[in-house]
Amino acid sequence: MTRRRFYAPPSAFDWETQIVTLDADEARHLRDVLRLKPRDAVYVFDGAGLEYRCIVKDARRDSAELWIDTQHHPAKPESQLQLKLGVALLKGEKFDLVVQKATELGVQQIVPVITRHADIHLRDESDAAKRVTRWQRIALEAAKQSGRAVLPEVSAPEKFESFVAGTKDAELCLMFSERSGGGLWLITGRAPRSVVALVGSEGGWSDEEIERAREHEFHVITLGGRILRAETAAITATALLQHLFGDLK
Repeated sequence: MTRRRFYAPPSAFDWETQIVTLDADEARHLRDVLRLKPRDAVYVFDGAGLEYRCIVKDARRDSAELWIDTQHHPAKPESQLQLKLGVALLKGEKFDLVVQKATELGVQQIVPVITRHADIHLRDESDAAKRVTRWQRIALEAAKQSGRAVLPEVSAPEKFESFVAGTKDAELCLMFSERSGGGLWLITGRAPRSVVALVGSEGGWSDEEIERAREHEFHVITLGGRILRAETAAITATALLQHLFGDLK
């Protein structure tokens, strides 16, 4: 039987009373969509890697309380690869798709990157915040569906210069480009546990961005002879890296 899974952050767990409280969205899904009742068993993960079997105590319009029964192993294990994915801002639902599939594939962090040829331009901080909230919700739903107990971080949009300069702790940094790069096989002799992957927009990278990435020790990688859409490239790069260094064998 498929686990009926819900999310609650660590702060929602009250260990004195052995009760976890779901927020309004999760409570609504429990009560109105799945139509669960008191004493039904469900699973709750905390986004930090832990998952618990719980028993429904009561469900109201704005919250639900569940008794914490026992700790369980997550439905699916986490990949040993710590993968940070930077993706240029994309139009419409393309970035939504990247967030969903990258979460299913096990990324640890997704960063929208503001590049020279980005497909969209943010109007202001409010616009950025609304988009991030949407992407975080998509990541949460994808984590629930895929059995992950770790909720990947979807960061606020970051400028290209800041992103490439902030990767010093990663063991391997890769920029995926339709030009000026080599094959992924060039770096397969390594076995890193932390990787930063950077994927551009439909408009590609400027010469200056490629040069700046190289200055920060990024390897420029080209995925075959065909030009991929940006969202295809992001998903493909994630799958390939999980195959080479993670758990997608």
